[in-house]
Amino acid sequence: MIVTGLGILAALPPCRRAAGQGAGWAAFPANPTVGDTIWLVRALSVPAGWQVRAAGKLEPTEDVEPLTEPSVRRVAGAWVVRYALAAWKPGAHRVTLPPIWRLGPDGAADSTAGGVASFSVASVIPDSLKDPTPQGALAPLRAVHRNVLPPLVAAGIAAALLVAGVALRRRPPRKLAARPQVPVEREVPDARWLAAGEPKAVVARATWRLRAALARAVPEAHSALDTAECLAVVERARPQAPVRELRDLLDQLDRVAFASAHGTDISALVLMARRLAKDVAA
Repeated sequence: MIVTGLGILAALPPCRRAAGQGAGWAAFPANPTVGDTIWLVRALSVPAGWQVRAAGKLEPTEDVEPLTEPSVRRVAGAWVVRYALAAWKPGAHRVTLPPIWRLGPDGAADSTAGGVASFSVASVIPDSLKDPTPQGALAPLRAVHRNVLPPLVAAGIAAALLVAGVALRRRPPRKLAARPQVPVEREVPDARWLAAGEPKAVVARATWRLRAALARAVPEAHSALDTAECLAVVERARPQAPVRELRDLLDQLDRVAFASAHGTDISALVLMARRLAKDVAA
């Protein structure tokens, strides 16, 4: 419809479209109702080299409100200005349009009066209702009584199917085969370790046995303590224990373990560690 209106305006003679020579605004659609989008269209002819720069912004009123910014387009040798608006009150309306600015080829600017656009808006209320009055609020609708048995039955069936499915898919615990009896290897003799050139391994085993015996006899002297702390705990808990011999032996074992004592009789140290472990455990 707007395209048709633009074509009609463009087809008018220049004397009808020229600014200030009886040119006016056309409203589309022809029979709008309250709330419809109404287009006010005007075609302008300007001298050669001139162009329509912009149209002023239409201010809203209580009855008429613009919907978009005005637009200016060049169609078939004429400049077309469009306004989109909506009317909120039925009846005839006269809208005073803002000025339209023109720009010359040498930079000169001029304005043209926007003029007045007239259009009529029909009411959306039927003609049969001459004096509409607000209706009172409707009474609240009664809630429909529904049978709760079908949802409960459906929920029960769904729960039963879920339990049955879980029970069918559940796998019984697997029975693991008995662990095979692995024979415990015999302890490697100290002489074999010494012959292989591993005195530190012999000393480490003797130290571990002695500290384990001390931990069993005095639980506070656990393996997390160093030698001095361990012997201090043993001396407080068991004053009769051979703490001096234990200190000398553990020091010698530590020196051998850290390779700071050369030429030491490892076998004698191991025998002494076993004897003191038995004495502490007794």
